[in-house]
Amino acid sequence: MNYELTQQQVQSYRDNGFIVIENFLSPDELEDWRTKVMAAVNERAGVKMPGKDLKTGEDDGINEDTEYFGKVFDQLINLWQTNEGVKKLMLDSRIGQMAAQLAGVDGIRIWHDQALFKRPWANPTAWHLDTPFWSFTDRNALSIWVALDDATYENGCLYFIPGSYHTTRFDNSGIGKNMDGIFTVYPHLAKINSVAAPMKAGSCSFHNGLTVHGAGANMTSGFRRAMTCAYMPDGNIYNGQPNVLPDAYVRQLHIGDSLNNDVQNPLIYHK
Repeated sequence: MNYELTQQQVQSYRDNGFIVIENFLSPDELEDWRTKVMAAVNERAGVKMPGKDLKTGEDDGINEDTEYFGKVFDQLINLWQTNEGVKKLMLDSRIGQMAAQLAGVDGIRIWHDQALFKRPWANPTAWHLDTPFWSFTDRNALSIWVALDDATYENGCLYFIPGSYHTTRFDNSGIGKNMDGIFTVYPHLAKINSVAAPMKAGSCSFHNGLTVHGAGANMTSGFRRAMTCAYMPDGNIYNGQPNVLPDAYVRQLHIGDSLNNDVQNPLIYHK
């Protein structure tokens, strides 16, 4: 695993809010990730997340047009909680170290993982932010996005608005069908050219949860598979949004409570 970051890479991330790391996984590691992720996906049989009676592609209460958004990508959350193979991948302290170094924090907890698969001819993923959906409020939260297939201009690679995280906020503007919807909230960002992030399988990117990002449509007859994980800096508190937290856990929480449950959000790295 190519997990040692240079100071130049860290600075690029701090400037732009994202970074691409080529050849993050060796060929053997990539095959291991593919095998374990696909086993976990198949075990789920379409169930979107543990403890929720919801299938991927069904109405999740976030988006109004279920038919359209169901064809953006298949989204399976917290596979690490239901599959030991994926758990071993997601709890790797080397990835936690990378996340902590980029974010400039001492400790990193898993927020949630996601398998994000664009099927053939899938719709684009509109520009959006991540952190406003989450149950904590932190400008340093970030995600890794690991390409399990080549992510190309044709099949829906990621795009980022560089530097956008410096001025975006925590109010949730949602994810609409129109790619330019977010610019009604942040009109000054409409003048910044986006940066595409095509990646060979086994490469990865990290992006800040307040970096505006999206993905193109899949204009091919093949899949574009990615495995991702969102990270919460240690020491965060509950902001009142349940997000992916289990209902039983949410009933025990009050706004301001520490999100330090090692079963739900394990600490995978600390200096």
